[in-house]
Amino acid sequence: MKRRLLYGTLLTLLALNILVGAQIYLHGATAAAEGDDPYTSLKLFTTVLERVRSEYVDNSKLSYKDLVHAALKGMLSTLDPHSEFMDPPKYQDLKNDTSGEFGGVGIVVSMKSEFLTVVSPMEDTPGYKAGILSGDRIIKIDGHSTDRLGLPDAVKRLRGEPGSEVSLTILRPSNGQVKDYKLVRAAIKVDTVKDVNGKREYPVDDHGIGYVRLTQFGERTADELSEALRKLKDHGMKALVMDLRGNPGGLLDQAVEVCEKFLPRGELVVTTEGREGKQKSEYRARGGDKLSQLPLAILVNGGSASASEIVSGCLQDSTSKGLCRAVIVGEQTFGKGSVQSILQLQDGSALRLTTAKYFTPSHKVIHEKGITPDITVPMSEEEEQDLYLRRAPGGLESLEPKDRERAINTHDTQLERAMDLLKGLTLYNAFSPTTDAAPRKMAKARE
Repeated sequence: MKRRLLYGTLLTLLALNILVGAQIYLHGATAAAEGDDPYTSLKLFTTVLERVRSEYVDNSKLSYKDLVHAALKGMLSTLDPHSEFMDPPKYQDLKNDTSGEFGGVGIVVSMKSEFLTVVSPMEDTPGYKAGILSGDRIIKIDGHSTDRLGLPDAVKRLRGEPGSEVSLTILRPSNGQVKDYKLVRAAIKVDTVKDVNGKREYPVDDHGIGYVRLTQFGERTADELSEALRKLKDHGMKALVMDLRGNPGGLLDQAVEVCEKFLPRGELVVTTEGREGKQKSEYRARGGDKLSQLPLAILVNGGSASASEIVSGCLQDSTSKGLCRAVIVGEQTFGKGSVQSILQLQDGSALRLTTAKYFTPSHKVIHEKGITPDITVPMSEEEEQDLYLRRAPGGLESLEPKDRERAINTHDTQLERAMDLLKGLTLYNAFSPTTDAAPRKMAKARE
């Protein structure tokens, strides 16, 4: 009896082995028949790898790790603009950015006219307190020239452990002065939700209209928005402008949680679909109706992407009970509607791989299409730059007198249009006997 059982088990394992082997063989045979044999391609890769290792002139760049990482970066970069291989330091930077906190001096920098330039200092940070202004050029970091320093390397040198020191040499173009600063890095907390003045006070105007600007969708964005909405309600908010202009996106779960604050429970927020329409996922509101009747206008432009497009597309589409949820004002959005999954690897590196695409509740594709505003209000690049400098601490001080006067007098026509719309809605709502009058009026405003 035991012998029969043993033989039966061995036969079963043998059959499974043959079946699995046959599957692998058939898969390889099919790929080979289609001219895509993995074994031949891997052999070619290893041949090139060893040839480079043995014959390339500069042997300081020839570790297997460096060569394989370079090959992975090249492979991922050929897929689409959003897929990439991240080495351990870059993956850590990504985690720092989405967490909303890092060690640094609190200045936003960019390359402008080939100079490392301060875009804006963040309030209550070492850079802000030292008096660094928008437009200042960083010509040295710790005594080393920034002439040939790329932006990623510059950011890496500016960041560091809280409590550590960094020296900056600053050139101020407005007066030609050069000044040295010795700064102590601090834990920089990046606020992703701000009021119309770039702070976190959240006043309302004489008509009861509030304003919030979401700069990105980080790990704390939904919580920060909840706090902002609480303050706005305490100040008597009757309607709201949500500004998503220039917001590059961020975390999907935060976009869903932001939408939930304005939708009835169970309302569809967004769907994702993977390869060939497979791997479909639906994300629905789990919140409760608290602000589902609040008149809402959303500002967008060409810099609104990804999670910003999920929020604006969802609230534009949502017509629960036949009501219009939000009116979108501004310009066509960027059109980045693909899902990037982060796949961590064993050596601390990671893949950011496009695995699906986003669809609005009415199944409109976002990717390469964007969200079309209900009310289009164009603005020039110069006007957008002037408004940005007005919001940035020290931004106006960095301009020449003539340019400063122009920036002060630049009108935010997109915000003004949204405010005018909401003023009309709040007046209409005040005289209407039904609770859903404002949303119905918003639906007419689209037409």
